[in-house]
Amino acid sequence: QVQLVESGGGLVQPGGSLRLSCAASGSIFGMYVMGWYRQTPGKQRELVATIDTGSSINYADSVKGRFIISRDNAKKTVYLQMNSLKPEDTAVYYCNIMSLVTLVGYWGRGTQITVSS
Repeated sequence: QVQLVESGGGLVQPGGSLRLSCAASGSIFGMYVMGWYRQTPGKQRELVATIDTGSSINYADSVKGRFIISRDNAKKTVYLQMNSLKPEDTAVYYCNIMSLVTLVGYWGRGTQITVSS
């Protein structure tokens, strides 16, 4: 089993910044992808950014140039630096980890980000 613990959510004004962290623990071996997704009420969960063990990165077009994903492989932790936040970034943000060998993935419980003045 794998556990993911997210931190760093909260309320921020438009144009502000926040940093999310997600630490993974448990049975994690080999190559894997870590990433962030977000979801608002009535909508499907959508990709924000992913980063794999080799540091290949993928961003949603809506966050390119504003968000930065990074990871610390030794700590099995992924970070999301969110800058120039907009009200439309308001959502519950979920951390995900998926093995590239088994294709089994796990989700964190989610953390609320609210961008409002």
